[in-house]
Amino acid sequence: MIVSVSRRTDIPAFYHEWFYNRLAAGFALTRNPMNPGQIRRVELNPEEVDCFVFWSKNPRPFMQNLMRLNSYKFYIQFTLTPYDRDLEPGLPDKIELLETFRALSAEIGAEKVVWRYDPIIFTGRYDMKYHAERFEWLCGKLSGFTERCIISFYDHYNFISRNLNGIEILAADRARMREIARIFAETAGKHELTIESCAESENLEEFGIAHGHCIDDRLINRICGRDLHLNRDHGQRQLCGCVKSVDIGAYSTCLHGCRYCYAARQRLTAAQITSRHDPTAPFLVGNSTK
Repeated sequence: MIVSVSRRTDIPAFYHEWFYNRLAAGFALTRNPMNPGQIRRVELNPEEVDCFVFWSKNPRPFMQNLMRLNSYKFYIQFTLTPYDRDLEPGLPDKIELLETFRALSAEIGAEKVVWRYDPIIFTGRYDMKYHAERFEWLCGKLSGFTERCIISFYDHYNFISRNLNGIEILAADRARMREIARIFAETAGKHELTIESCAESENLEEFGIAHGHCIDDRLINRICGRDLHLNRDHGQRQLCGCVKSVDIGAYSTCLHGCRYCYAARQRLTAAQITSRHDPTAPFLVGNSTK
């Protein structure tokens, strides 16, 4: 079993105590977000979990207890984007995040820290030139500390508009997508980084950018040292190449407050979120009745 921790929220940043408590307990409970009455018990002992896939924009708090994962296989998807606080108001400074990325890589290995430049957002400020320059800078800082970068372009959902505070996001049309892909591929190549795309319909293979798998059977088998014969996850978007996993997170619980976040359908305050979280409980938020 592959356990995703988590597409829905940043557990390493905000709920690391809960996660480690669940490891000690040997299980977690999670709700189906499409059917909240459907509850699943997820066994978390090393005999049941083949690999954890962590997702985070700031795993620094989580790193303090990494030794508690010694009996498990895992890797981390680390999202590091070039935006300022107009789009990412709750994140630490980029220099601090770069230091965290490099420290994490030094501790667990570059192959286990996958860099996500995701999503690529175009605005009047964050234009082609800005992305080209910041991607070059980030590649220079991360060269040798990761092997792969996953990119995707911003997808608009109507509920996101109310969170943008008047920021106009420009459409990533085909010409713009292909030009930034060409620039990124050339830059990544100079730094010996592989780029893959995430759930994109546009074929960018002519630039050396293949369709990627964020929950990736190739990487999982490499880390585990065996062939697990994992199947594609048909519960994800049609263009998603991920293999099947179980997610133990919950939507609308991340405290970073990124304006473009697709996982925050409800824009709740920190107090509203934390009031429903008990680090000793089997659910990330709430209980068996809510």
